Amino acid sequence: MTPFPREGFRALRRYTPIEDPVEIELSDNTNLWGCHPDALAVMRDAASGDISNYPQAYSSDLRDAVADTFDVPAECVITGCGSDDVLDSTFRAVCDPGARVAFPNPTFLMIPHLLVVNSLQGVPLGDARRPPSPRQLLDAGADLIYVCTPNNPTGTALSRAWIEELLDGVGTTGPVVILDEAYYEFNVASPGYDPGDTSLVERALAVPRIMIARTFSKAYGLAGLRAGFGIAHPDLLGEVEKARGPFKVGLLAERAAAAALCDRSGWLEPTVREIVACRERLVAELRRRGGDPLPSSANFVMLPVPAPAVEVTREMIARGIAVRPFPNVPGVGEALRVTVGPPPVIERFIEAWVDICRPVAGNAGQEAVAAEAAG
Repeated sequence: MTPFPREGFRALRRYTPIEDPVEIELSDNTNLWGCHPDALAVMRDAASGDISNYPQAYSSDLRDAVADTFDVPAECVITGCGSDDVLDSTFRAVCDPGARVAFPNPTFLMIPHLLVVNSLQGVPLGDARRPPSPRQLLDAGADLIYVCTPNNPTGTALSRAWIEELLDGVGTTGPVVILDEAYYEFNVASPGYDPGDTSLVERALAVPRIMIARTFSKAYGLAGLRAGFGIAHPDLLGEVEKARGPFKVGLLAERAAAAALCDRSGWLEPTVREIVACRERLVAELRRRGGDPLPSSANFVMLPVPAPAVEVTREMIARGIAVRPFPNVPGVGEALRVTVGPPPVIERFIEAWVDICRPVAGNAGQEAVAAEAAG
């Protein structure tokens, strides 16, 4: 008989979010400016039948909205219960048990979890400050390559040239590549963004080797509704949809996500730009006070800390602020991941961080702090 739990599964731990009651939640990378108002209007107009009936089996209305927005055929769009549902379904459709999955290290926390759940072998490469080259990923002997850009938890965005080199190496017969673009909207709005570094939807439609995954949980502020989507060649998408199964996106979630995507109120762009401006302010303030945050193109910042990240997180929670600890990050060491919030939230976090970590500012930082104190 097959042993229960199966090999490798016993040591797996369920995902544990930070659930301590806090005033300020900076651990989940959600939109602290709230949800898209067009989505909220859909929710407020809900009727009884929207709850008592099953949703569309494959979210046809949301699929069509994505297709219209990206100017792609509807058969090239898949939806899911968050983008991690699309990722999981792709792993199951593409990989036999025991297959190898290569990815830059560190990466999205759910990836190692999904690999164990699906009996796959992870091949982590590089570190937080030096991502692997496309050739290193291609030479890993993987059946699937996962790349998150901007990367969670580091915030690093890979260039169009880097991704093109990877896809050129994959060609039409190499491993399937998942491009996780959960934080794409923040990258586009970032200073120094190259307009040529656009999403690779065209490449995804050309060959059945590329899945682009997106979510409504971040920029659109719909994390509580759990809706995401993927864009891929019909040959790949058709197989992934078998693994995904029906009724994965609730009816209200589908309608709300479609309304947010259409963005008739024009809420998205100015909100994203404000988030990016606050991120730049957070990074500047941390550096001014002696911190060394990693460059970020997302709505969060990775901040190395001089003490165990778990202990610093406990101290933060004691001050009413939740952050995400990342112990032993390759290339960084102990670190926190901090979601960007409005200015009052940033100020509260910096005050707590200075109190806990006692950073020592450089000469320029000391002069700036002294000038600020002098009035």
